[in-house]
Amino acid sequence: MKAEQEGDLLEEGCSQENGVQTNPYSSISPPASPLDQDEPFSTYFEDRVPIPEDVNQVFSLRKLWAFTGPGFLMSIAYLDPGNIESDLQSGAKAGFKLLWVLLGATIIGLLLQRLAARLGVVTGMHLAEVCNRQYPTVPRIILWLMVELAIIGSDMQEVIGCAIALNLLSVGRIPLWGGVLITITDTFVFLFLDKYGLRKLEAFFGFLITVMALSFGYEYVVVKPDQGELLKGMFLPYCADCGPLQLEQAVGIVGAVIMPHNIYLHSALVKSREVDRKNKKEVKEANKYFFIESTIALFISFLINVFVVAVFAEAFYNKTNMMVNEECNATGSPLSNLFPLNNETLEVDIYKGGVVLGCFFGPAALYIWAIGILAAGQSSTMTGTYSGQFVMEGFLNLRWSRFARVLLTRSIAITPTLLVAIFQDVEHLTGMNDFLNVLQSMQLPFALIPILTFTSLTSIMNDFANGLVWKISGGIVILVICAINMYFVVVYVTALNSVPLYVTAALLSIAYIGFVVYLSWHCLVALGVSCLDFGGRMPLGPSRHTDIYLLNDMDTDAVVDR
Repeated sequence: MKAEQEGDLLEEGCSQENGVQTNPYSSISPPASPLDQDEPFSTYFEDRVPIPEDVNQVFSLRKLWAFTGPGFLMSIAYLDPGNIESDLQSGAKAGFKLLWVLLGATIIGLLLQRLAARLGVVTGMHLAEVCNRQYPTVPRIILWLMVELAIIGSDMQEVIGCAIALNLLSVGRIPLWGGVLITITDTFVFLFLDKYGLRKLEAFFGFLITVMALSFGYEYVVVKPDQGELLKGMFLPYCADCGPLQLEQAVGIVGAVIMPHNIYLHSALVKSREVDRKNKKEVKEANKYFFIESTIALFISFLINVFVVAVFAEAFYNKTNMMVNEECNATGSPLSNLFPLNNETLEVDIYKGGVVLGCFFGPAALYIWAIGILAAGQSSTMTGTYSGQFVMEGFLNLRWSRFARVLLTRSIAITPTLLVAIFQDVEHLTGMNDFLNVLQSMQLPFALIPILTFTSLTSIMNDFANGLVWKISGGIVILVICAINMYFVVVYVTALNSVPLYVTAALLSIAYIGFVVYLSWHCLVALGVSCLDFGGRMPLGPSRHTDIYLLNDMDTDAVVDR
């Protein structure tokens, strides 16, 4: 009976607005404006960017410029030290052969970021806020904890990347823990740049991306990679004479490129533009320009990643530790002991990568490499902090002061990083980086499944909900990505050779898989597979079922008022 009344209210509440049929559930109302709160509350969105009016133009450069910003901040996650390390290892282990994997992962990433941006534009809420309103309490808290783990893992890579860069630039005078403390301090300073205007903050991120492009571009010009091999590796999806090592590296590329917290970040950043969500034309236009901007931003990030892969593919593919040791000794490098006197294939990370560049191409190559890593680490640390704030505010509905929010999110992520820096030296961080990549890979379903779920619901997205093609292709892509990353996790765990760890991993896997199945079940029902709604929670028939499914936390008073 209650379901029938709900259905009648939905039908009665329908109205026409700007040519769009709407109902009380056609979009989610965002939380009360911070300006309405009694206590002062500052956010990234205090300074919204106005969009110029160009009525008669199909495409406007002025409008594109107004929408430019969120996509470039989002693209920094594709350039963080974890990605750079994955790039250089790909080049050193497989040459140019895995460039097509990098290209494919970037394209898939773009399609997923499109879903995130559309959710933010259409609903006026970011993914964490939507999850807070849609999922029951216990799953919501578990989801928040999983995303926080992903942010911590990413942040550790980014902060330690900055610390390594400072160590290289100071010729070892700044220890790892000192570099971490410096990074923490300057991150706090830079994060308050948005008090001077959102566009100034976005311009600062643009400057850091430019520094990365120039730094890694310099290495590319100096090394002079074979352009024919580069193009062949990029557009021929084949890996000749590749073994398990190259396969693991290919999986690692996908895991490094597609990061869970970045989906949450992008859905929040797009809220910084003035878009009338009640106007279908404006929403459609915003979606178009944000997609164009994201495409440009990810194309630039892809080129920078290609620079790194190509440099190490050309210069260090099939090189042995012995060859590098001899070259470093010949050039008088004090760090030649990093490479043992054996004929095993060279293994590099962002620290050793800088050292070998210095040995083969001179000190300038080393210092310019370090500057690029510093820019990558600093920019990604800042966006990671924003991700942490958005996730915590959204899932927990926090309304704290600006300083308190930054301090809390920084402390959660930085504390384990500082402990690692104190008890670990700069020369032995590869094992930790592998563990962090596995940790982030395991969290991917907790961003990808919710974003597909909510962007497929017409009750949330109205006319902008995913069509059948997007539902099917999105489901397949997410399934493939999750399968690839689970393979990566299995390979890592089996290499540990420890029975107690196997048992622990098995027990954790049961809980993990159970929660992923729970989210997938909700997603499939939202996609229209109503036969999976075993409990018959919404007995309104197939058409209505998916329209109001998962709207448990909506303000039902709005239905009566309207």
